[in-house]
Amino acid sequence: MSAVVSRVKEPSTQEDKGATAAPGVPDMAQTARKQCTSSTALRLRQRQMRSGGWAYFGSSQESIEATCMSLLGLSPDREPARAVEFLFNSQLANGSWPAFRGDAEGSWTTSLALSTIIVTNHTSEACQRALKWLLAEKGEEGHWLWRWKFKTVDRNVRFDPDKYGWPWIHGAGSWVIPTAFSVIAIKQYTVCARREASEARIRLGVEMLLDRACVDGGWNSGNSVVYGVPLRPHVEATAIALLALQDERRNEVVDKSLLWLRRRAATVGSASSLAWTILSLFTYREPIQQLQDRLADIIGDGAGIRNNATLAVVLLALCCGEMIHPFMVLR
Repeated sequence: MSAVVSRVKEPSTQEDKGATAAPGVPDMAQTARKQCTSSTALRLRQRQMRSGGWAYFGSSQESIEATCMSLLGLSPDREPARAVEFLFNSQLANGSWPAFRGDAEGSWTTSLALSTIIVTNHTSEACQRALKWLLAEKGEEGHWLWRWKFKTVDRNVRFDPDKYGWPWIHGAGSWVIPTAFSVIAIKQYTVCARREASEARIRLGVEMLLDRACVDGGWNSGNSVVYGVPLRPHVEATAIALLALQDERRNEVVDKSLLWLRRRAATVGSASSLAWTILSLFTYREPIQQLQDRLADIIGDGAGIRNNATLAVVLLALCCGEMIHPFMVLR
């Protein structure tokens, strides 16, 4: 298995390049983005806990998500060795990771931790144990009784219960974001060693995502139609689902969803949503420079962002195209 590598798009048109400063005149937007990137990275490093991990906010309990995202964001600059050690020490005996350090139940963060270990080039037997857990884990629809229920009794939601993904936490139903991250992680880890079991699980997860896309493109957090009412797509769910489908054959669902995200990007005001939009559009070779400049303008020096997972994904988006893309899939 090889590490995931970056794939940077060189702009081919003046429109892709955006406005270019005159010779000898500094590009103010680019300068502001670099300053924002530097201050965001510094602030994130300062928030690392003594244990090596990061909490979401000012909590004393470390978050696996915040730790993984922070580790990914900081690794090109100065990889926090304590964070890597913390991550390995937080893995449960069954190969999964909990949502928070100290919890006893495996969660969706297992896929995020696996991707983090791969991208930071710290692969070990912990990865194989994580893969084994991911291949066995499934949403409750994967149980025959739940599938029978959704096919015969409960018809308030519209989806194919034979197509299931991964839950946020063990024992729950499938959701879009955990499924997308799991598909990405398995694809990354098995890039050079495809096996029948992993390929089958990938296909099932991909089919679940395609089945639950919203009517006009994009993804809601779970189902696309409830009580006969089509649900509206969410920016982050759409961006992350598209990341999972980046190497799949283009189809109507992907094309409609990409168009929806591209149009929605112009009005996204949330730093987290805009950051995930940038990371996703980059993998589809869409221009992102203007979105990066707007993101830098939104967050300033990062002092207003208290959630460390958000601060980390913002840092990843600001550096997108200049470093390894942690969710790139090359298959």
